[in-house]
Amino acid sequence: MEATERERVVEHLAESRERLVLTVQDLSDEQRNFRAAQDRWSIAECVEHITVVETSVLRNIQQVLQSPPQPERQNEVQGKEQVILERVPARERRVKGPQEAMPQGRWPDFEELIRQFEATRERSVRFSAVTQGDLRNHFFPHPFLGLLDCYQWLLFLSAHCERHVRQMEEVKADPQYPVHHQAEQAGA
Repeated sequence: MEATERERVVEHLAESRERLVLTVQDLSDEQRNFRAAQDRWSIAECVEHITVVETSVLRNIQQVLQSPPQPERQNEVQGKEQVILERVPARERRVKGPQEAMPQGRWPDFEELIRQFEATRERSVRFSAVTQGDLRNHFFPHPFLGLLDCYQWLLFLSAHCERHVRQMEEVKADPQYPVHHQAEQAGA
């Protein structure tokens, strides 16, 4: 990974982390668990999903880097960085991920869930900042984007987080979203 690529990934990971943390800050339990409809996720479910996906992707990257490089496959992934950074965060189309990435209430305590997200993101940032792995010549497929190299997968982590932060913002914008009780009391 080139120095500019490393900076780009670390910066994107830091920015999407910051957006997520600010989005979930000071929410009541009711707000964290509010669902606009049965087939929609709550804010807590979004954070769980992000954490599970990120853990899985980082594990896959580390496993794939143990295999021989495949430079002959580079042409299959040309230009996908822009697709990742533009299409993955976009919310125009709903996408159903794999069953193992679905929220299941793995961390019912929200503070523990945030600690899990933070630890997972820290591992991703640390890996991105120090890896000497040949990220551009190791690949594995994404269910919708097709083959990605490991550098593109790191970019995907921030774009995927951004997608679900936008989803959390949609939850908060729902007319039925609970009013923050502390705000009510402060205004009384």
